[in-house]
Amino acid sequence: MSSPAERYVAARRRAAQASAFPALDEFALDLGFDLDDFQREACEALERGSGVLVCAPTGAGKTVVGEFAVHLALRGAPGKPAAADGGGGPTTRRKCFYTTPIKALSNQKYHDLVDRYGAEQVGLLTGDNAINGDAPVVVMTTEVLRNMLYAGSATLEGLAYVVMDEVHYLADRFRGGVWEEVIIHLPASVTLVSLSATVSNAEEFADWLVTVRGETAVVVSEHRPVPLWQHMLVGKRMFDLFHDADAARKHDVHPELLRYTRDTVRRLELGEGRSAGPGAGRRGPRWRGPMRPDIVERLDRENLLPAILFIFSRAGCQAAVQQCLAAGLRLTSPEERTEIRQVVESRITAIPGEDLTVLGYWEWLDGLERGLAAHHAGMLPAFKEVVEELFVRGLVKAVFATETLALGINMPARCVVLERLVKFNGEAHVDLTPGEYTQLTGRAGRRGIDVEGHAVVVWSPETDPRHVAGLASTRTYPLRSSFRPSYNMAVNLVGTVGAEPARALLESSFAQFQADRSVVGLARQVQRNTETIEAYGADASCHQGDFDEYFALRVAIADRERAIARQGQTQRKAAAVASLERLRVGDVIRVPSGRRAGLAVVLDPATGGFGEPRPLVLTQDRWAGRVTPGDFTTPAEVLARIRVPKHFNHRSPAARRDLAAEVSGTGLDRHGGRRGGRSRQAVGEDHRLSQLRTELRRHPCHACPDREEHARWAERRRRLERDTEELRQRVAGRTGSLARTFDRIVALLTSRGYLSADGEVTDAGRMLGRIWTEADLLVAECLRRKVWDGLSPAELAAAVSVVVFEARRDVDERASLPRGAVVDAVDETLKLWGDIEADEASRELAVTREPDLGFAWPIYRWARGEALAKVLASGHQIDGEMPAGDFVRWARQVVDLLGQLADSGGASTELRSTARQAIAAVNRGVLAYHAAA
Repeated sequence: MSSPAERYVAARRRAAQASAFPALDEFALDLGFDLDDFQREACEALERGSGVLVCAPTGAGKTVVGEFAVHLALRGAPGKPAAADGGGGPTTRRKCFYTTPIKALSNQKYHDLVDRYGAEQVGLLTGDNAINGDAPVVVMTTEVLRNMLYAGSATLEGLAYVVMDEVHYLADRFRGGVWEEVIIHLPASVTLVSLSATVSNAEEFADWLVTVRGETAVVVSEHRPVPLWQHMLVGKRMFDLFHDADAARKHDVHPELLRYTRDTVRRLELGEGRSAGPGAGRRGPRWRGPMRPDIVERLDRENLLPAILFIFSRAGCQAAVQQCLAAGLRLTSPEERTEIRQVVESRITAIPGEDLTVLGYWEWLDGLERGLAAHHAGMLPAFKEVVEELFVRGLVKAVFATETLALGINMPARCVVLERLVKFNGEAHVDLTPGEYTQLTGRAGRRGIDVEGHAVVVWSPETDPRHVAGLASTRTYPLRSSFRPSYNMAVNLVGTVGAEPARALLESSFAQFQADRSVVGLARQVQRNTETIEAYGADASCHQGDFDEYFALRVAIADRERAIARQGQTQRKAAAVASLERLRVGDVIRVPSGRRAGLAVVLDPATGGFGEPRPLVLTQDRWAGRVTPGDFTTPAEVLARIRVPKHFNHRSPAARRDLAAEVSGTGLDRHGGRRGGRSRQAVGEDHRLSQLRTELRRHPCHACPDREEHARWAERRRRLERDTEELRQRVAGRTGSLARTFDRIVALLTSRGYLSADGEVTDAGRMLGRIWTEADLLVAECLRRKVWDGLSPAELAAAVSVVVFEARRDVDERASLPRGAVVDAVDETLKLWGDIEADEASRELAVTREPDLGFAWPIYRWARGEALAKVLASGHQIDGEMPAGDFVRWARQVVDLLGQLADSGGASTELRSTARQAIAAVNRGVLAYHAAA
């Protein structure tokens, strides 16, 4: 209990704060909770008129600062309260734009602000929705604001504040550049509020913000409002990762956990950890971790639900729910089950009944009623939204999710479980970074509900507790810019400010700021290397003569020998290719090396195609398959000929046996007297090489007794000189690198008629400036060449899908296309892409992604009105039919591009009309629900 004197001092302090920051005092009265120190510090900076960068952990309450910017805008001009209707004089009408990276976050923030300020004061602008866009407060995705800035929209008038929520998205390699475009192009009169997750280079980011936006206060908080406890689940035992907070700061793993995991690994290595069964007779480690239903039951027993269990696989998330259902798990009461069913039925009424069965609705509902659900990008958006709503309301207790949930809307839990610390990033399986680990575990602990949050990592023999401790304790995850100029950006910049000012703007980007800073470190390294090279030179000096000259002869000899060897290899390969191209059916040849070495008969010469010849052969060991020039160290020589039956089936074992017997019956030697020997030209026969060796032997340093010691120092110096030259090139490449890329883009656009020779934007350029897609130039070229004219609505949807769709996995064979006009349109699109790619490669620009045909059939069938089941089954997938969530997401992108075509000044009247018809055809069923949502 504080004394009267202390209470008096506190009251005086509060009064002083209220007089110094009246707007903040007003704002804080309606919050219902006391502001944290970092929130108050950031809000005070805002009220003083400064921009602000706030970096704080997930769930710490950063958005309060953004909401204060909204309050300041609605309050009127600084120091003047907004006039009531009919009273006082008019005040300056000020606006605040609240930007978010994803539509789901925009929708959530819109509803939050409407609840607080009323629907007439708040608007929403996303790719799907436009509600009250002229309101003083508008929530929007970042791309919408970027497009407004380039178009010079009248909506920007009176803009005073822009809140950029999740500003760390500027590191996103696909969309991050949009954040930098907005920050650079916002008028100087706009105050920027940047809200970011905790990053280790906040000061560097703030330094850049100061250079482009003026005064910016940096407020960093490492404090979590709800403490987070870290655990590891080893089999059936749960351990604390750290003994106490002090151990956590020192990364000291709990000794009992270390001891137990070491003992477990030792038992596994001795074979004690194996289960009885098919593998019980084998030696070696075998570990069966806790089953997913057992983990959920354990969390329920220890009162750690609701929980998010991160499984880095869509199929794994679905399987986890099925495993829990099969185990009979039920986490809900009868009253909760009734409430869940009511919510679900009210939300899915717009989805046709025949589609629900295809979407696995009944299994999904069964899981929900038991308090269990999956959450991943492959799910129908409507289903995901229901899961999110039920989880926030505490009706769904356990959600099995991929990492995309950590970047989505506000779904805090009491506990977070990580099944593995490895995820697939689209190209390879990689370890989680400290930043990703913090983002995922940051979901644990609900402010105002939980006293503490819990993060649990499931142990396996590959998981070292010390590695987990490092992830949990590391704060080194810097923000790295992913900004690079695009064609659309180039024409918009040139059209807005002109070519030269555009270059200057690019050089003010965070990407160039970071590149220039890194140059300082590289330049220092070059200086250190130069000093070391001088020292090596002294150690390599020889009293008998010029050792640099002698060493240069040694290097020249080695280079010449390598060149001769390469030349010989190239000649051998060319000879092998030529010999394979001459082969005919029935020729008996000898494969000199490899697993298929021996005699073989040619079944199909495979000539006349593109690329290297790959004849189909049958060996005397009865193997049938294609061989390549790489299998031949010497040219293929026809040793004999035998008759191959006209309709020979190489897949028939009996046919292979009979023909292989004929090959053996030729009596030819299997290895021909030498096993894969290479015909080698004696390198000494080369005249230039002989001359260099003679000069080397005559050099005075050749007789030095310390010759090899000198040579070792000279070799070190040569390698360091090579490395230093690479560093110098990197320094040169990074200085002004974005401006050089911009110049190349401008040159390409000028050559193709989007910019005039004197730097003006042409009509084609203005059309390109209104195309917002990754393949912007390819779309513009298709419009100019009228590739998509004359197509039906369904054909148009299929044809444009190839420039937006990108498969999650590479598929070897090319996807098929609907017959007719679509094939011609796609072939022409691919031809245009080839021209663009060649142009980009010649100018050393990043190449536009190749069109992907994998979505053409699904969107074509959907636009023709076919059933969802048939549509999903027609997806060109490696692992079965296309997930409904993927279908909806790509269909929305096709609709977005069709919408741009419908509004494009560069499209014909007929194409614009067809695009509108295609949009209407696609927006039905599950897509109609999504559009309405």
